[in-house]
Amino acid sequence: MRESVIEKALVEAVKAAGGYCRKVQFIGHRGAPDRLIMLPGRLIWVELKAPGERAKPHQVREHQRLSEAGQTVLVIDDLNKIKEIFG
Repeated sequence: MRESVIEKALVEAVKAAGGYCRKVQFIGHRGAPDRLIMLPGRLIWVELKAPGERAKPHQVREHQRLSEAGQTVLVIDDLNKIKEIFG
């Protein structure tokens, strides 16, 4: 399964939950998570990966920085993880 299939399922699940899912790019800075999910009163940064893939070291560092700033960061590599989050 490709990462794009997981990404499409995530976008659809967020929309069905009444939220917004935006692509993310940090200009001049590597490692930004792929998507930002906006739900009422909640922000979730999401790194999408093909099944079994792991985040690269520069991505892990950025995820850690966001987490230290109080942000929620998830790495999703499976459609079942989307179901766990959105039911």
